[in-house]
Amino acid sequence: MPIGLVWLGWTLVLAVVQLFLTAAACRQQDGLQWASSNRDGDPPRYTGMAARLKRAQANLAETLPIFIGAVLLAWVSGHYSPLTGWGAGIYFLARVVYIPAYAFGWGPVRSLIWGISIAGLLLVLISLL
Repeated sequence: MPIGLVWLGWTLVLAVVQLFLTAAACRQQDGLQWASSNRDGDPPRYTGMAARLKRAQANLAETLPIFIGAVLLAWVSGHYSPLTGWGAGIYFLARVVYIPAYAFGWGPVRSLIWGISIAGLLLVLISLL
């Protein structure tokens, strides 16, 4: 299996891990009662790490479909190259570091890490040309 597809698989695992980290942080603030309710009414307003993890998760959701599509399209179209693998690896590793950067409020460093993840995504997209 090409390394880009391996990175894609690990990115999906990361998305699930991030989902659980966010849920755990939110449960500390809203409790199991809210989580197990019908959630009628206004949702809780999260603060601190829970709010930051929620935003980090939303940020991943913005780029993940593009990443998945680009890696799979490179594979099925025959445009897969080492550039695809490098881009996928950069994207994944930056996304791993992005979680604690956002969760612990590393400010400008977080934005740099986000830029690195986008650079990885762009490498995958360029490999389609």
